[in-house]
Order: sequence, then C-alpha cells, then structure tokens
Amino acid sequence: MEARAVARHIRIAPRKVRIVIDLIRGKNVNEAFAILKHTPKVASEVLQKVLKSAVANAEHNYDLNTDKLYVSTAYADQGPTLKRIHPRSRGQAFKILKRTSHIVLEVKER
Repeated sequence: MEARAVARHIRIAPRKVRIVIDLIRGKNVNEAFAILKHTPKVASEVLQKVLKSAVANAEHNYDLNTDKLYVSTAYADQGPTLKRIHPRSRGQAFKILKRTSHIVLEVKER
C-alpha cells in the first residue's frame, strides 16, 4: 500500500521545488524530515508539511507502520501561471510570470 498527499497551487516555481524533492526521494521518512529541516530553501517548509500529511494518511487510512515508511514517489508539476505586467519606459509593458506548483508525495512501507 502507498499513501499520498498532494499540495496544489503552491506559489513557488516547480524548478525550485524539484531541487529539494531530489534530496528526499527514496529516503526513509525520518531521514527526509531531517534533510528538510536543515535545507535553507523556501520549498523545504512546504515539502515538510506535505510529507507530514502523507505520513498521517498512511498511518490513519492504511494502518502502516510509520517507522518503516520511505518516500517512494515525489514530483512537482507546473500549476497555473499568474501573469502580471511591469511597466517599462516609452509605454512598454513587460510580462512577469509568477509560476505555481502542484506537489505530490507518496510513501510506502519497506
């Protein structure tokens, strides 16, 4: 059995989230929490919440042992992009693309 948790419309670009996701993929849950705690990236806070939710889902919904869990699948897809306009000289307008992420974490029992 595998439990999953999904966070949608997170206001961080997916390429920034993927840097942190690559650090925890395949690791034990306790080790992943330790890595996220000491990683100085904004995405690590969000991933910590999603991982905590996935562990809680595994424990509550599937009666899995939390000591044997590991991060089996982790990925961040691109969500909708917020488009903003920044005024420039001579009446021009430059686009600012504020990207969002959909984060999926799945945990399995070893």
